[in-house]
Amino acid sequence: MTTPRRSAGLLLFRRAGNGLEVLLGHMGGPFFARRNAGAWTVPKGEYEPDEPSWDAARREFQEELGLPPPDGEALPLGEVRQTGGKIVTAWAVEADLDPATVVPGTFRMEWPPKSGRVQEFPELDRVEWFGLDRAREVIVTAQAAFLDRLAEHSDSPSPD
Repeated sequence: MTTPRRSAGLLLFRRAGNGLEVLLGHMGGPFFARRNAGAWTVPKGEYEPDEPSWDAARREFQEELGLPPPDGEALPLGEVRQTGGKIVTAWAVEADLDPATVVPGTFRMEWPPKSGRVQEFPELDRVEWFGLDRAREVIVTAQAAFLDRLAEHSDSPSPD
């Protein structure tokens, strides 16, 4: 039996007049170019079993967005298993970020398939803030659980 691939990421959130907003990235490359629903994700990336998932989440944030991960209290959002079997672990951090400052990392792949031509694509081709309802419409299906967990946490009274 093979070990499932694992990814870790940071879900930034901020408080807006109409409730919480989250920062999502639209997956780059030719497979997602014309898709919207299911093509947005928590900035995340894969890591090896010997790397702590929190460290991986911070490293991948830097790699995917080209910006240092924000400081702040990390709210664990747990894990989800995506359709392909990958297990994603995420934390929410309250922070603001201007999407115009993002300098996405890139990946290389043969495109078009079997052409022998290798092209470079951005990991995330755009980054935007979404209200929770709109985010649920566009995020990778399994990752919607992170939005629900964030909403549940923000509804609970803060300890004083």
